[in-house]
Amino acid sequence: MARKIGFYAVVAYAVYGMFFYWYLFYFADTSLPFEYEGSRADPATFLNGRELMLTEEYSKVRNLLFFLSTPLEWLLYTLILVSGLSKAFKRWAEQSAKIKFVQTAIYLFWLSLFAFIGTFPLNFISYSLSKSYHISVQTFNSWIKEELIDFWINYGIMLIIVTVLYWLTNKSRKRWWLYAWLLSVPFTLFMMFLRPVVIDPLYNDFYPLKNKELEAKILSMAEQANIPSEHVFEVNMAQKTTALNAYVTGIGSNSRIVLWDTTLNLLNEKQILFIMAHEMAHYVKKHLYIGIAGYLLLSLAGLYITSKAMNMAIRRWGNDLKISQVNDIASLPLILLIVSILMFASSPLSNVLSRYQEKQADQYAIEMTRDPAAAISTFQELTRAGLSQVNPPLLVKIFRYEHPTMLERISAMEDYEIKQKSKTNMGLSQKPKGQTP
Repeated sequence: MARKIGFYAVVAYAVYGMFFYWYLFYFADTSLPFEYEGSRADPATFLNGRELMLTEEYSKVRNLLFFLSTPLEWLLYTLILVSGLSKAFKRWAEQSAKIKFVQTAIYLFWLSLFAFIGTFPLNFISYSLSKSYHISVQTFNSWIKEELIDFWINYGIMLIIVTVLYWLTNKSRKRWWLYAWLLSVPFTLFMMFLRPVVIDPLYNDFYPLKNKELEAKILSMAEQANIPSEHVFEVNMAQKTTALNAYVTGIGSNSRIVLWDTTLNLLNEKQILFIMAHEMAHYVKKHLYIGIAGYLLLSLAGLYITSKAMNMAIRRWGNDLKISQVNDIASLPLILLIVSILMFASSPLSNVLSRYQEKQADQYAIEMTRDPAAAISTFQELTRAGLSQVNPPLLVKIFRYEHPTMLERISAMEDYEIKQKSKTNMGLSQKPKGQTP
């Protein structure tokens, strides 16, 4: 039975991959609705023929890699279970140490290493793709260094989580999921507080914005938005990518306004101020805290479902998966498999909420800056720099897009511009005759 499960898992992954290849390369329609042709949302009006071709090529392959990556994790965890590797990792850990925590650390290292090696080819293809289309300018040595940093940071965080999780399963077989969730609340907040000052600097250098005149204007906007920031931070991304980005990160006293240096190099002042107004909107409208609350609610439901799914899977396929009970450390790949599936399945909902928040942020930014021309040109530059599709396929938007499409964002700015002109014209028409405007 174990061999059948492994065989069916491989076949299912192959069929899934072929479906998305067919969908993205032959079925999906990314052409613009006729009513938008010739508008400023039409990529033909701001991209040349070569850029249009590269955008379609790059987007199709990048989207295919996205849809292949997460199910590859599911396949790896399934094969680790049915092949007996998880049991072998446990046995090696028990033979190497007597202390329970050290055994957990050794087991998790072997599992993490196997998963890292299994997903490495797809990650390398993704890196190579970005290099070939000049989205990434990062050297291989720099890229592999970041991959290793990722590995060890994820390993350290997972070691804490897994140690606590299996301690809870030993204490309470029925309610471990609830206690795990209760502990996850302060842990999540702590990690959000820690990330800007401890984790992010491991990848990049952050320093106060060199352009003090621009910094003063951004801080003035931040003051209007009641964002507690004394500096705007610049991060050196130009040595890695040509893409553009900016964000407000952290919580409480660790809040930071951050600009990629690529954004500073490629956009003008008005465009940068629009982007910063957008990012500040997330702070003003408490999107970060709403996102944390939503994540915690989803994680509560997810842990409950994981608990039920674990019990059912062990009852039905425990022998085939080489798992005897929930509190067996060898069951960790099954937990990771279920959690990953649930996260993927819930991504359309979380993306809908995220797109709504991003739409709110765009609206806030345009009302603050009142410069639709700068907003539209910003979105056009973001499209060009990232080789992004203006009107992506439906499944790509549902599962991948946390922001509205560029078609939606640019069209919204055009609508705002029309309304403003209409108000201005109406105001002029209502002035008494003979009065100069």
